[in-house]
Amino acid sequence: MKKPQSALPQRLHYPDDEKHLPWLAALLDGYAIADAGVAIAIANEIKRRKKRLACGKGCGSCCETQKDVPLYPHELVGIYWYVMEKMATPEREGLKSRLASHAAGLPCPFLIRGSCVIHPLRPLGCRQFNVFGSRCLPDEDPFFTRRGGVLTPLVEYTDRAFAAVISFYDTNEKNAAAAVRDIRAQIFNLQTFDWKKLAANISQKEKAG
Repeated sequence: MKKPQSALPQRLHYPDDEKHLPWLAALLDGYAIADAGVAIAIANEIKRRKKRLACGKGCGSCCETQKDVPLYPHELVGIYWYVMEKMATPEREGLKSRLASHAAGLPCPFLIRGSCVIHPLRPLGCRQFNVFGSRCLPDEDPFFTRRGGVLTPLVEYTDRAFAAVISFYDTNEKNAAAAVRDIRAQIFNLQTFDWKKLAANISQKEKAG
């Protein structure tokens, strides 16, 4: 009997928020597409490599060692929204000091007690970074130490994930491929971004009660 295929990751839903935040629906659509692509790519690579996926729940090695984490404007808006509207108050207050003191070279500010506190809205680059074989050593960046053991995302799904959020951007491009290139050109680094403004927003929310 043929084994049933594993179900693909499910799209996240925030129905009430999506009703009045069209960009959020587009962002979640894009992440659902990206997650499906990652799941398919992982399954294909496990079959080809005959090696297990090293990444798993509770592993935050890449969050501690990665110095270049790609981030795009629509993802930044998603992170702000999630932190301000969906995180529990104690968790958000704990995040504030990390954001205020974050500097390049430090672990990701959203890694707290070994867990990503924005996991549902984590960026595309985080979703696609997966390693096969053995788990990463302390301070190891496998992209440089064993590039062949790092998952190569499926370009088709990545492009479709970007195409899903075109409406977020003020682009004059009528061609979807050209619009996606415009979006890609707006890349910046999560690790060198100044997160102090988000920390200030948290303080304001606390004062407002």
